[in-house]
Amino acid sequence: MPRVFESAIIPAPVAQIWHLVRDFDSLPHWAPFVRHSRIEDGARSDQVGCVRVLELADGGAIRERLLALSDYDFSLSYAILDSPMPLDDYVATLALAPVTDRAQTFCSWQATFDCPPDTETRLTDQIGRAVFAAGLRGLADRFRDR
Repeated sequence: MPRVFESAIIPAPVAQIWHLVRDFDSLPHWAPFVRHSRIEDGARSDQVGCVRVLELADGGAIRERLLALSDYDFSLSYAILDSPMPLDDYVATLALAPVTDRAQTFCSWQATFDCPPDTETRLTDQIGRAVFAAGLRGLADRFRDR
């Protein structure tokens, strides 16, 4: 089972970043690869079980379900329900932790999934570089000059 992990230090306090990312519908506000997001069936965007539909910048679409959200641990987990990528059992977690000697935040984003063996390297690279690393850079840019 492939595993992808990316992390970054974001130049803002954990509470400010968490206020943004805990909203499961907020990706278009900080992730450059997402053009639009909507929550299905009128559910709240912080309701465990809600489903978001992401319209990607490249024209693709992904449906994801919020599996867990913890204001105590500053983390959320989600699963991909539908994707143009050839993968199954995809579960990802975005987690924040305060850097205690300054007003910064350690952010980690990781996922595991199943896929055909011949696509593992390509998918691991694509998710790590084009999704997680790009998203964390977008998040850092949003808070850089505050």
